[in-house]
Amino acid sequence: MNGKIIDKVKFPSPNPRIELSVVTYLSNNLKVKGLLAVPKGKGKFEAILYLRGGIKSVGMVRVGRIIQFASEGFVVMAPFYRGNQGGEGNEDFAGDDRYDAISAIELLREHPMVQQERIHLFGFSRGGVMALIAGIMSKHIRSVVTWGGVSDMVLTYIEREDLRRMMKRVIGGTPTKFPKRYKWRTPLYELEKMNAPVLIIHGVKDKNVSVEHAYRLEKRLKELDKKVETWYFDEFTHYFPPSINRETLHRLCLWMKKQ
Repeated sequence: MNGKIIDKVKFPSPNPRIELSVVTYLSNNLKVKGLLAVPKGKGKFEAILYLRGGIKSVGMVRVGRIIQFASEGFVVMAPFYRGNQGGEGNEDFAGDDRYDAISAIELLREHPMVQQERIHLFGFSRGGVMALIAGIMSKHIRSVVTWGGVSDMVLTYIEREDLRRMMKRVIGGTPTKFPKRYKWRTPLYELEKMNAPVLIIHGVKDKNVSVEHAYRLEKRLKELDKKVETWYFDEFTHYFPPSINRETLHRLCLWMKKQ
């Protein structure tokens, strides 16, 4: 059953008020691993599915980041994605690994400490496209936040020469040769199915994921009369200064709770 936890190993937590575990859960018959953070306390919490950026060892889930979100009063699930850190299968790039996100939503819905109807999606960088796809595919999402997020896979191929080799290997070829494969990985074409409100956070000077990704996403959501809010930071790149990063994280968590 997708989302079923089949193994759970306690992980040292830097915050005594947050319990951390590495969980193994089922995703389309694969055993996928992820980090689960649960605040200690009574009652049920809202939940965040945290979708990491990068691929393989680049942009791995960081304990500190998950603790930050959990400290705002959320149960947080952060999949490592298939093929990573002992998980079965081969990592895709916003392809079949989307089911690892969908299955993790089911994991959260079944968790005894989670308010079923208060599950939010957060994606950073490559995780942005994952969050958008999961938000389109799942009807159980309260809000979607994409921070420095990819929205157009062809644009990523064009902009990031350093990623082309990986993308050709994972996707099977170039956008010219396999346009349907790139379109399938690009949520802009299916945003009419998005019911949750979307918050877009982006640094205008971002060279890793250009702000054009955010502009295209905002434009399409507005064309479809979807609820969208944008926080653009003119002076920042893909990475925000630590103090601004923390402040923005706190603000986005407050935004989630209002949806």
